[in-house]
Amino acid sequence: MDIQYTVNKPISAEQFIGLLKETTLGGRRPIDNLERIQGMLDHADLIVTAWAGEKLVGIARSVTDFNFCCYLSDLAVSETVQASGIGKELIRRTFLELKEGCTLYLVAAPQAVNYYPKIGMTRHDSAWTLNDVAALK
Repeated sequence: MDIQYTVNKPISAEQFIGLLKETTLGGRRPIDNLERIQGMLDHADLIVTAWAGEKLVGIARSVTDFNFCCYLSDLAVSETVQASGIGKELIRRTFLELKEGCTLYLVAAPQAVNYYPKIGMTRHDSAWTLNDVAALK
């Protein structure tokens, strides 16, 4: 399979949604809200994509300062091409865009928890979330 990788190539919200629908990540992303998906693309700092011809088959979407930390918020590979090394290559290419000493972070989808240690990533147990400012005490 011939896969081409790009960095910060513009993609449409529709292309992103189409890919998400081909992954388990689609169930945890607002794929029915085109404006929100577009905002996710517009405000990402780094987007690495994988293409099979004209078809988007993988994405690593990150928010980063490029120097200290990079949060890889979406790693999605179409189920039609999973287990072919595309996810690992998307992570590798994302990391290569960062300055030396920058740390890459991601939160694993439940189905992918066992994938990341297999490719050499280290588990981090002290992440926290906030979805409602009223929850702050």
